[in-house]
Amino acid sequence: MKTRQTNGTAETSKTYTKKDLVIKIAEETGLPQLAAGELVQQVLDGICAALADGYRVEFRDFGVFRRIKRKPRIGRNPKNPAGEVKIPSCETIRFKPGRIMRCICGKEK
Repeated sequence: MKTRQTNGTAETSKTYTKKDLVIKIAEETGLPQLAAGELVQQVLDGICAALADGYRVEFRDFGVFRRIKRKPRIGRNPKNPAGEVKIPSCETIRFKPGRIMRCICGKEK
């Protein structure tokens, strides 16, 4: 796990990388790290391919990935608030955490 400083302040954010996940999977399953890395990459590639094909990707109790289309809107340049900037419509990915993830992360409703 990596810890990095944000905005030069004393606050730090923890980053859990793909490498960290591969190492953990390799240790827990006894797989070589290379095989665990290929497995993780295949899962990520599968999620990306499904989203690219327009599918909603759902893992029960973990969460749901889906593509959404954002409407065009008018924004403001913070350096010149008087000027309006047209922001075109675009597609993006949204993730909605599932019940178990919300419980684990302490954000259960």
